Amino acid sequence: MAEVNQVIGCHTIEAWTQNFEKGNESKKLVVVDFTASWCGPCHFIAPILVEMAKNTPNVIFLKVDVDQLKIVADEWVVEAISTFLFLKEGKLVDKSRAMALVVDV
Repeated sequence: MAEVNQVIGCHTIEAWTQNFEKGNESKKLVVVDFTASWCGPCHFIAPILVEMAKNTPNVIFLKVDVDQLKIVADEWVVEAISTFLFLKEGKLVDKSRAMALVVDV
């Protein structure tokens, strides 16, 4: 049975580094959801991302809590929650806020 794609939570710097490098090596698009436990729109968009991950095995979905990994959020200049980064081979392709995505859906 094929493995189902999922949103991968990165709760430590080691997990972030490992999954970020995996994404670079795979040459797949990597979507990073910068979220926070207190963020209402983040809770709204979470199940949508889970469904997107299931239906797009050619994309890697990562989730980073800005309160747990502030250093990663700072490194990518995340200034608002929820922010999505779209990365290809470690380079920023696009950046979007959740509300912009919800309006477009």
